[in-house]
Amino acid sequence: MDLLFWTAVVAVAAFLIQIFRLIRADGDLSLMWAEAFGASPASALQGKVVWLTGASGGIGEQLAYQLAECGCRLVLSSRKEDELERVKKTCLERSNLSSADVLVIPLDLLDVDSHKECLQSVLRHFGKVDVLLNNGGRSQRSLFLDTSLAVIRSLMELNYIGTVSLTLLVLREMVQCGHGTVVVVNSIAGICGVPLASGYCASKHALMGLCDSLQIELGRQPGIKILSVCPGPVQSNIVKNAYAEELGKPATHNENEGHKMATTRCARLILIAMANNLLETWICSQPLLLYPYMLQYLPSLCRAISLMFGQRRIDNFRSGLDADDYFTRSTCKTKST
Repeated sequence: MDLLFWTAVVAVAAFLIQIFRLIRADGDLSLMWAEAFGASPASALQGKVVWLTGASGGIGEQLAYQLAECGCRLVLSSRKEDELERVKKTCLERSNLSSADVLVIPLDLLDVDSHKECLQSVLRHFGKVDVLLNNGGRSQRSLFLDTSLAVIRSLMELNYIGTVSLTLLVLREMVQCGHGTVVVVNSIAGICGVPLASGYCASKHALMGLCDSLQIELGRQPGIKILSVCPGPVQSNIVKNAYAEELGKPATHNENEGHKMATTRCARLILIAMANNLLETWICSQPLLLYPYMLQYLPSLCRAISLMFGQRRIDNFRSGLDADDYFTRSTCKTKST
C-alpha cells in the first residue's frame, strides 16, 4: 500500500513538473531538455561545413551569425548576392573564421537546373557538405478563394520542389560519404492549418511528409540525420516578403512584431536541435505552443478552438490589423466568404 501511494505521489509530481515546464517553455519539452542538459552547438557543430539557404535575412541571417560563432565553415545562399556579402562580412567580424571559411553561392530555389552546379562549386571549395540547412522559402497572406493558381504553384515550387531538388543532390553525396545532416526549417504551419496561408501550409505539410519518409528510409544509416524544425511567429521579414493574391502584388503588411519570438532566440533553438539531432522540433512561445500539443491529443477540441481564433485572424486581416496577433479582436463586421 505504501509503495502504491508513493508511486502515485511521484507520478503526480512528475506530471506537475512537466506542466510547469510547458507553461514556461518556448519550445517543445524535448528541445527544452536538450537546451538544459544536452550538447551545446559550440561543441557539436564546430568545424562542420554548413550550407545555409535563405541566408540573406531573417532567421537565415541570424543562423549564419550564430553558426559562425560556433566555428562552422559556411556556404551562404540566397538570390541576393549583395546581401549575402554583407552577411559574410558580419560573420567574419563576429568569429575567428577566415574569408576562405565563408563561401557565397547565389542560388535561386526556383531554378532547379542550376542546383547541381552550385553543389559542385561547394564541393570544389570545401570538399564536402556536413549539414544542409534548408531555410529558404516564402510565406503567404491571402484567402484561398481570392488567390490565383499561379501563387499556389509558385509556393509549392519554391518551398517544396526547390528544397527537394537541393536536398536530393546533397543527400546523395552525404550517403556516399556515410555521414551528413539535412535540416528543414519548416513551420508550425507544417503541422496544423493556418487561415490566409493555405498554399504556404500545403507546401510545409509536404515538407513534413518528406522528412517523415526520409527518416524511415534512411533509418539504417546511422550517419545520416533528417531533422525538421517548426518555428511559430518570428520577428523577421517573412510577412513583408509574402505572396498576396496575385504574383507581383505586395502583401498587406501591418504586423506588430512585438509579440513574436526574437529571431536570435529562434536561431539559437534551431542550433540546439541540430546539436542534439532532434528529429522534430516545435519552436514557439506560449500560448501558441499549446496548439500542436492539443492537436496531437485533443484534435476535435483543438479544431473547434482553431475555428474561433482563425476567424479572428481573418477579420483582423480584412480590417488592416495584425493578422498574426490572435488576441486582438477586430471591430469590423464582415460576412463570411
